[in-house]
Amino acid sequence: MTDLSPGPGSGEDFRTVLDRMADGFFAVDTDWRVTYANERAAEILRSAMTDEALDDAESIEGTHLWEAIPDAVGTEFYDEYHEAMETQEPVSFDSHYRPLGTWFDVRTFPSESGLSVYLRDITERRELEQRRQESLHATQRLYAVSSDQDRSFEEKVESMLELGCEYLGMPNGFLTRIEGDTQYVEFSNAEHPELRAGESCPLEEAYCKRTVELDSLLTIVNAADEGWDEDPAYDRFGLKSYIGGRIEIGGERYGTLCFADTAPRDEAFTDTQRTFVELLTRWMSYELERRRAAERLERERDRLDEFASVVSHDLRNPLSTARGRVDLLADEVDSDHVDPVQRALSRMETLIENVLMLARDGGGVDETSRVELVAHAEDAWKTTASRGGTLHTAADAFELRADEQRLRQLLENLFRNAVDHGTADGRGESAGVAVTVGPLADGGGFYVADDGPGIPEDERDRVFESGYTTTSDGTGFGLDIVSEIAGGHGWEVAVTDSDDGGARFEFTGVDRP
Repeated sequence: MTDLSPGPGSGEDFRTVLDRMADGFFAVDTDWRVTYANERAAEILRSAMTDEALDDAESIEGTHLWEAIPDAVGTEFYDEYHEAMETQEPVSFDSHYRPLGTWFDVRTFPSESGLSVYLRDITERRELEQRRQESLHATQRLYAVSSDQDRSFEEKVESMLELGCEYLGMPNGFLTRIEGDTQYVEFSNAEHPELRAGESCPLEEAYCKRTVELDSLLTIVNAADEGWDEDPAYDRFGLKSYIGGRIEIGGERYGTLCFADTAPRDEAFTDTQRTFVELLTRWMSYELERRRAAERLERERDRLDEFASVVSHDLRNPLSTARGRVDLLADEVDSDHVDPVQRALSRMETLIENVLMLARDGGGVDETSRVELVAHAEDAWKTTASRGGTLHTAADAFELRADEQRLRQLLENLFRNAVDHGTADGRGESAGVAVTVGPLADGGGFYVADDGPGIPEDERDRVFESGYTTTSDGTGFGLDIVSEIAGGHGWEVAVTDSDDGGARFEFTGVDRP
């Protein structure tokens, strides 16, 4: 052990160096009496000593370590110092000394004459690490709640407010909606009676009146020190600390997300705490916007159901009557007017079926299963008004995963489109159109092609639009339905030329068993 006793030479010089150190250094002899302590170590030891020991000690040097600091007996410091002394091996460790509320990085160096101890205060570093861990844990919990598909929006909001209060150390968390000059508390995890769900107040008397005016968060560490003591919001709620952000839906003001306390904070909000609240406000904005869109979609769906009901009942019944009458008329008279009427009625029936399918089902896909495309196409062809066309298959078998009923509708509409546009005179007289179904060369999808007149290149981007048709008797819904069903499966559909100059529809992104 280095000689630290006063005197000329290297020992005195070394002691001078130790006295200038920012970290603590002290030495004890084999009886645990302090033989030397630099200024920082003396400061640490005095702060840990009992009042009685301080009164009796004229100097730190000569003080018995454990008698002067009895609270240290039984701690990690006590155990590690003794182990170093007994084994004569250096010992290093980090430990929290609870009486001082301080973390120390400790290194001990034993010798035959005693023990030298080096102390570095690492409290700030430890607290920073703890905050990082708390922030990481809070963010992980935030993600877990937001991605939980089994929780409703209301349950998620309540959990997030509770999580925010816990992480920020604030007892009041609440989500508000602002209408006109009034603030309404919609969701709350609050101790304050006026910040609970269902409460409201004039916006002028709320902290949120400033929050909604800012592009960033509003933070208050100590309201009285920051000029809020004469504000109506301070008088009404008595909140001394606050952090809140603006909630927007579609770029328009909705309300605020806030956390508050009736006590001031000891320190400013950290960057990670601010980021956490910003994440919450963005999630709330997104979910509220999505919920509003879902409600709007539900209303539109209800209107579509009502429309489909009207179409099904008020149009189909008289159409069936008309078709029956025309069939009877065809048996009774020989007239050139009967066939055009029958074709018009047939087109009306097809149009009604397509409109009903779009209104009720759209491109929705239920549970998918293993489907054999070739067999499915051959079955769909039997119920298609082929009027003399032929179906060819380019493979013996091709399996994919699909909703059987929706795939059948897709194929039937493609077959009908090929036949209707492949006639010789546009009046339904068949020119013997041939339709081919098969897998794509890379096996990642399938195609439906025909040898009809094809689709001009400048019209291919429009053929899937609702109501678009190139013939006078087309409904304009067949290919729209094809596109909807493909999208419902997650497929991409594109139209190009077939090898025979007709139209070729290619479906990619298809799941295979």
